[in-house]
Amino acid sequence: MKKSIAIAVASGKGGTGKTTVSTSLVCAAAAAAGYEATYLDCDVEEPNGHLFLKPRIERRFPVGIPVPVVDEEKCIACGVCGEVCQYSAIVCLNKTVLTFDKMCHGCGGCALACPAGAITEKEREIGVIEEGYAGDSAFSHGRLNVGEVMSPPLIKAVCSMGRGSALRIIDVPPGTSCPVIASIKGADYVLLVTEPTPFGVYDLDLAVNMVRELGLPFAVVVNRSRRDQTMALDYCKKKGVKILAEIADDRKVAESYSRGELPYFDVPGYRESMDELLISVLKEARQ
Repeated sequence: MKKSIAIAVASGKGGTGKTTVSTSLVCAAAAAAGYEATYLDCDVEEPNGHLFLKPRIERRFPVGIPVPVVDEEKCIACGVCGEVCQYSAIVCLNKTVLTFDKMCHGCGGCALACPAGAITEKEREIGVIEEGYAGDSAFSHGRLNVGEVMSPPLIKAVCSMGRGSALRIIDVPPGTSCPVIASIKGADYVLLVTEPTPFGVYDLDLAVNMVRELGLPFAVVVNRSRRDQTMALDYCKKKGVKILAEIADDRKVAESYSRGELPYFDVPGYRESMDELLISVLKEARQ
């Protein structure tokens, strides 16, 4: 593989098996296909891929965003900074400029707009990135500091890791909000993992609309598939959505997961399913 390929594994809701699929694909890339792979856990509010891949963490470094610092001696209390800020992270009240660091998105607009040059920036730490190796695969994940709400800057930092790998597997946060957009924006292909339940299909519809709006190529993986539950299959047929794999509902997968083990190595037949899925998704991503 000449070009690095980024595969984002996402879901409209939590609990569909997204992390099980993404970690298994990393194992398939290294064990079956022999690719140099990197696993990126972008679920920075609650990363859990490390529980199954059990990486050796070799490096840890902070990630921050620039926030404004006002020099009161230079400030002329013109209020331009507050007018520029779309998030009310800086406001001018009674000739006093107040800043609210946790509301700041780090765009730097206030500093650029200040006519008196009274605003500089300082770095405010929002989380950390830990990286290392899980077997032969590189591993990176982010941990958002407790109380922080600004996860996209940390997610973008995680996504920037592993650029030299032939294959990057991005474990995306659940849902369809800003953290998800930040995780999948640079992906070459998106796998949407769903389950054949009313909630699963409802949230799958939200996720399908999201990736279509972004213009990203994608397909669906139906996890815990059962012959008597066809609602996910019916939805995909109706909406013209490609299904790359159906993973059978198997109690052994849940038992393996509950022990913190990877079904890829622990459950008969699961490894073959993931190997086939990897081949399929790489074929789709190259088109």
